[in-house]
Amino acid sequence: MARRSLLLPLLALLAAMAAVASADSWLYDKFNTDGTVRTDYDTSGQQVATLNLDRSSGAGFNSKEQYLFGEFSIQMKLIPGNSAGTVSCFYLTSGDADDHDEIDMEFMGNSSGQPVVLNTNVWASGDGKKEHQFDLWFDPSADYHTYTIIWNPTNIIFKVDDNVIRCFKRYADLAYPNSKPMALHATLWDGSYWATEKGKVPIDWSGAPFVVSYKGYNADACVAGGACPAGSDRWMNKQPDSAEWGTVKWAESNYLRYDYCTDGWRFPNGLPAECSRS
Repeated sequence: MARRSLLLPLLALLAAMAAVASADSWLYDKFNTDGTVRTDYDTSGQQVATLNLDRSSGAGFNSKEQYLFGEFSIQMKLIPGNSAGTVSCFYLTSGDADDHDEIDMEFMGNSSGQPVVLNTNVWASGDGKKEHQFDLWFDPSADYHTYTIIWNPTNIIFKVDDNVIRCFKRYADLAYPNSKPMALHATLWDGSYWATEKGKVPIDWSGAPFVVSYKGYNADACVAGGACPAGSDRWMNKQPDSAEWGTVKWAESNYLRYDYCTDGWRFPNGLPAECSRS
């Protein structure tokens, strides 16, 4: 009986270790990594992946599979303090070709005390320049927040926590990312030439290494060349409801920093066609 009583705690410990090992799979089973990427676990047992940026290198991870439509979300905790010049990303892309498709959530760092700017953008057949930029209304370095991209044949929806902040609609006569499979990427890199006040504020390397943490990754999506998951109609047919359009208006009214549809200087020959449509 004494031997059996000693075995029970050991078995429990082994089971706990196995559970932790299985939790590790969201990164290494699903992604390739580049640069300094580390993993740990939070107090609830969730795996946390951290990306490091220093003078020598940025970091990132990219999905082993490609997708054609889906709902993608992750929890991120961004760089504390002075993050000016840094760019932390969560995005989908079909590659680097001139006619590539891409859906971006890019977090542009800022000087201490200034809001971090979330840049949302859509590329279709190499045509981009469709940015909406928002000042985040919270400190994204103080805790984790959930960022979500819903991509379906009708529209692309960007969410911050439970708030829909943007919907990019598809029009039959305009380019839209609907045929090229895309991989999911998360990256941290030096965007000094562009990120903060249009490149006026570069990275202060005395604060390096800069660290961004990711956890809670989820992709409910159709794998390119494979079947769509059961219940995919939840996001395949998703369009914002009236309450979600309300949060879009709230975000635009209070936190929208830049809207490409109001940038006549950038488009001297006329704004993109979708800008004049409801």
